[in-house]
Amino acid sequence: MTTTRARSAAVVVDYDAGAYLAECVRSLGTEGVAQLVVVENGDAAAARVALDRGGLRETPLLVTGRNLGYGAGVNRGLAAIERGEYVLVCNPDLVVHAGALRPLEAALDDHPAWAIVGPRIMTPEGEAYPSARLFPTPWVAAGHALLGVLFPGNGFTRRYRTPDLQDKATEVDWVSGACFLARRRALEEIGGFDESYFMFAEDMDLCWRAGAAGWRVGFEPAGAVTHHHGISRRRHPYRMALEHHRGALRFASRSTSGLRRLLLPLAALGLGARLAAVWASMALGELRSRFGRTRPIREADRSPF
Repeated sequence: MTTTRARSAAVVVDYDAGAYLAECVRSLGTEGVAQLVVVENGDAAAARVALDRGGLRETPLLVTGRNLGYGAGVNRGLAAIERGEYVLVCNPDLVVHAGALRPLEAALDDHPAWAIVGPRIMTPEGEAYPSARLFPTPWVAAGHALLGVLFPGNGFTRRYRTPDLQDKATEVDWVSGACFLARRRALEEIGGFDESYFMFAEDMDLCWRAGAAGWRVGFEPAGAVTHHHGISRRRHPYRMALEHHRGALRFASRSTSGLRRLLLPLAALGLGARLAAVWASMALGELRSRFGRTRPIREADRSPF
């Protein structure tokens, strides 16, 4: 799984993704990464069994002993990387498409100011996930927070998810932390992920801090991955929804300045109301499932942020 000509290492943070982890590792091996570190935040024995069954016995596991959270897990993996000018950061429940790494590396080569570049992220159904984003204005964020759960097609949510950015290579404000390629020296310069975020919004925060340090963030759809959203977090859906909204509030508090900080109490109230709506929607879905009335999982349920 190593090659002397490879320029990129890879860090995968796992939490009981099982066979999905093996599929992810196999796709990274096909890309010929310089070094691979799997950080295991969950059951290390189960992860080893899944990798062994997938014919991946040589895959190194960095066992944390507890669930440190996504950003903290990535930081442990970065500290263990010894080779590679660039590092590909991945969720365990995704597959890197053949040849995806090269255009991402080329994007960083062609744009020396870019610290991070995100790939096109596809759903298992073949649809593009809105992984390239702009930082929302307070009004757009508020409208998305208040309307996104009940009315996912509203204008605020559409603007928040910036669908017009998903088809072209361009500079953006931030990209999804599910998968991105970054310059190791840039991540070292800004101190990696902020570990005060357990999950969610840590990717926004990372890109925001990169921008504050003078770096830029890009999006290159020629590199693509398929992401099976939420495999690991399905075990604790209510806590994950809480962490999603808590992360959003933390980022708003960190990134807001001037008179806009006066709006933070309203933001907290709005996010609290939205969390209650998300929890209610999840509970209703469980009741419908229990009584045989199932419904498709909406994007608003899958990704409340």
